[in-house]
Amino acid sequence: MSLTAVRQVRRPEAAPSAADFEFFSQPLPELADGQVLVENRYLSVDPYMREYMEFGGWERGFGLEGRAIGEVVASKEPELPVGTTVFHRHSWATHAVLSTADTRVLTPADGVPLSAYLGVLGGTGLTAYVGLTRIARLQPGEDLFISSAAGAVGSAAGQIARLLGARRIVGSAGSAEKVEHLTRDLGFDAAFDYKTGPVTELLAKAAPDGIDVYFDNVGGDHLSAAIDALRDHGRVAWCGAVAQYNNLRTPPSAPHNLFDVVGKNLRIEGFLVASHLDAREEFENFLVPHVRSGEVRVNETVADGFPQLVDAFLGMLRGENVGKMLVRV
Repeated sequence: MSLTAVRQVRRPEAAPSAADFEFFSQPLPELADGQVLVENRYLSVDPYMREYMEFGGWERGFGLEGRAIGEVVASKEPELPVGTTVFHRHSWATHAVLSTADTRVLTPADGVPLSAYLGVLGGTGLTAYVGLTRIARLQPGEDLFISSAAGAVGSAAGQIARLLGARRIVGSAGSAEKVEHLTRDLGFDAAFDYKTGPVTELLAKAAPDGIDVYFDNVGGDHLSAAIDALRDHGRVAWCGAVAQYNNLRTPPSAPHNLFDVVGKNLRIEGFLVASHLDAREEFENFLVPHVRSGEVRVNETVADGFPQLVDAFLGMLRGENVGKMLVRV
């Protein structure tokens, strides 16, 4: 038997392409004591991987680093018997050889799909929860703007914010279809297609009374627009910067209205979810009942088959997904 994996073979000049990767196969290795062979079931592709393409450090295991869920199919570790479902980060391969230190055992809650643990109940949802509760400290009755709101983190943030008591939730997205999805399916009060005009004007129309919190997945003109819309003592939880992912070696221009951060007593704080893993139990206890009941949607786009992995990654960077982009191996 053999495994198949993907490696990066060159650094992209601007937007990545399929030519930046290669698929290869090799025989499955023999296990040493304390190791297990995991057959991957779901693989995650995420925006942060674009930065790895630029600066290196992405390789792990047979393929590349990334969140994955798989099943133990051979074991020389008594704590991880055959049939155990595990979360790990040795992604971009059909199989992984792991130890207990590399894995987290998953026991999905009844009525919750396994894929949710890479999306709304995984690092994606935890990112949204941490950004809202620990970074922005969203309070009941406050108004919120989320950029890239139809993406993985944005769609989770909108649904979680509603549970936390947000008064008005506004999102931006990249198409009319995504805008409709936000308001029809995910409970946003208003949304706009940022491609249809200046973001500052579009946000002012969608949130005419201003906002208290901005959950930033984009940076650039979205951050400038949010600074204009934020009320006194408003907060920004800065999670990502999609606007500059293909220009990572060019320093971005500061927002033209950056000094309003002083005049309005604003707080802008960036964060990485890896610094807040202690919040996972609290987060799952909070959200699982709502996912099980259907009140929170498992918002995902799933590509079928390992050969679709690179195309799924590139499509996610182009914004072709709604919610979390996953590959079902």
